[in-house]
Amino acid sequence: MSAERPTLPPVRLHTEAELARDALAAPLLARAVRLARWAGPDTRVGAGGELVDAQLPAAAEHLGLAADEDGAAEASEAWRLAVDTGLVEVEDPSPEQTEGGFGADGSDDGGSDLDGFGEDTEGTVTVGENLALLTGGSPQDVLAIWLDGLEAAHADATAPVFDDFADLVGEDGSIDFDALDWDPETEAEFLDGVLGNLYLLTVGDGADGAPVPLPALAASMIVPDDMGEPTDDILEQVSDAMMRLDDQFRVLEPIGIVEYRPVDEALLVEEGEEGDEGAAAADDEDVTRYGMVKLTPLGLYGIRARMLEAGVDAPAIGDLADKGADVLLGGIAYYPEEAARGEIELWLARHGADGAAAALLDAARGEDPQAPLRRLHCQQALALVGAEAETAVRAVLGDAELGGLARVWLAERGAADVPAPSETMIFWLAIDTIAAQLEADGDLDELQGLVEGLSGQHSGFFDEAWRVDHPATADVLEAMGRLHSDKKQAKDARKAAFKARSRGGSAS
Repeated sequence: MSAERPTLPPVRLHTEAELARDALAAPLLARAVRLARWAGPDTRVGAGGELVDAQLPAAAEHLGLAADEDGAAEASEAWRLAVDTGLVEVEDPSPEQTEGGFGADGSDDGGSDLDGFGEDTEGTVTVGENLALLTGGSPQDVLAIWLDGLEAAHADATAPVFDDFADLVGEDGSIDFDALDWDPETEAEFLDGVLGNLYLLTVGDGADGAPVPLPALAASMIVPDDMGEPTDDILEQVSDAMMRLDDQFRVLEPIGIVEYRPVDEALLVEEGEEGDEGAAAADDEDVTRYGMVKLTPLGLYGIRARMLEAGVDAPAIGDLADKGADVLLGGIAYYPEEAARGEIELWLARHGADGAAAALLDAARGEDPQAPLRRLHCQQALALVGAEAETAVRAVLGDAELGGLARVWLAERGAADVPAPSETMIFWLAIDTIAAQLEADGDLDELQGLVEGLSGQHSGFFDEAWRVDHPATADVLEAMGRLHSDKKQAKDARKAAFKARSRGGSAS
């Protein structure tokens, strides 16, 4: 029943049905679907599955895009996604077409072996199985297809940018990637790091966070945590990273993971005229002009899925709903209060109130370091169970570990015939309560108030507390000595901690 601190706070995701609707509404996937339905036996594609140039105007027109280069580029992008997600299937051209990489008759048609093998080498298009799944499949089917689309968009966002492709082609027809000054792994790691930071900011702000300024996001990847005033070199790196991210978020927005306000291009002209102020030097009034980005609910789902695939611990509220009470209390040990409550509510909805209280109380037992936290969350869970928990709670009134918790719960509900706790139980519960807060790394001011409140309720608290048979007694008393604002009380706490350690009553 031991718990580990999660790498990331738990996220509250939308339902799969809601996320599937968002996925279908993502502009890029919606266009890919339309093109997949538009395509037919006469659709002309190159050997790599791309639409040939002659087909792009018709594809753009079908999508309602402008009849220009931008419209053709967007149509081409949507078609690539249709291929990557299995909405259409492209069969390679016959060996006779591609022999030697030239025309069907084997003669040089004037093209290189990098320009689509020439438009004479065309594949055949058929409807992909995934097209039917988008309309007739389950939400999980839709999301699986969308995640494939996200992978494709991520690859596009980290692809190299070059002005003249021909300059990169060697004499043997191979591509010289070194000439690009581009490392695919480094690019992917950088973007994943940015998306991870954006995820953390969003989840930490309640999964409905405000848009994040692009300079701040870029700085989170470049500026060392211990750096005071950034150097000019660091500011230049932040500015370069920001412009890189501007391009990448423009690519990612159509797949639906972010809401993005791009960098104001007029601002770049202004900066070029005014000098080398740098994008990272934006003041509060102008910061929105430097780009603003926010993860969508679909983006939270998608980035979490990628992190889980990479082995990152990224919990979601509801993960524990079908687990046992021991896994529940262990899993939420370090959750924020609101997230813990949400997880408990889903667990109770799945398991029902009948028998839940007894299972929770049994799971709260133990002497390990996380046991006080389990008991704290057990008490919160019992409050949500309600009156149905009373029988199980009364059954543990005589239990050394749970008796104090049971009395508090019954008293808070105004129950009758609640036996008074012994002095030993009062002190044990005080130690257990503080131990739970210390383990949770709670708010320091609140913890100090708890320490002073508990010690102030009992005359001679520290004269008796060191005798408490609790594994955390010495550690708690030592912490009380650090936290108590009254110097005499703090000294008494430290003396009590020394006595507790001397009698061997604490596992440190």
